[in-house]
Amino acid sequence: MIEDRYQRDKLSDGGSVVLRGIEIDLDSDIGVGFVDDCCRFIENVTSEAQLKAKYKLSDADWERLTENEPLQQAVERRKERRIRTGEAAREKAQYLFLAAPDVLGDILNNTMTPARQRIEAAKELRQVALSGPEAPATSERFIIRIDLGGDKVIEINKPLAIGPELDNKPLAIEPGHNTEAQDDEPV
Repeated sequence: MIEDRYQRDKLSDGGSVVLRGIEIDLDSDIGVGFVDDCCRFIENVTSEAQLKAKYKLSDADWERLTENEPLQQAVERRKERRIRTGEAAREKAQYLFLAAPDVLGDILNNTMTPARQRIEAAKELRQVALSGPEAPATSERFIIRIDLGGDKVIEINKPLAIGPELDNKPLAIEPGHNTEAQDDEPV
């Protein structure tokens, strides 16, 4: 959050913009959001109509924005920062990726497309459908191996996934090793 404030302080030199009939400081949360949306418009991620509708801007309001020098400077600085940090490229890629399932679906459903390309499209569509926070981890695992000395070894081998435990098994001690504690030794 401190980083956001630092970035915000550098975005504008005390300028403001009138949105929905209210003067908004460019350093406020709404002002920073508007500057970000203006950057998205410049990057062709959002349209003029979407921006006008979101902030209820008339054509006259839209024209006044071009004359707002502090806004223009704030947008330019934010645009440069978005390019440097890769935020602009990530958002543009996410926006363009929205069309991928349609394109893949067209390839899959086109009987004139070679079978190999249709199969690849089906595989890619399956991958898109499975991606996201609820996607199962494929092969990523973490392994912790603790040698307790003697012939006692504890190994924890779990999938690298966030969520509830899938199994309630106790820690596994390698087969063939002594699993019972000696007199005063903890297991």
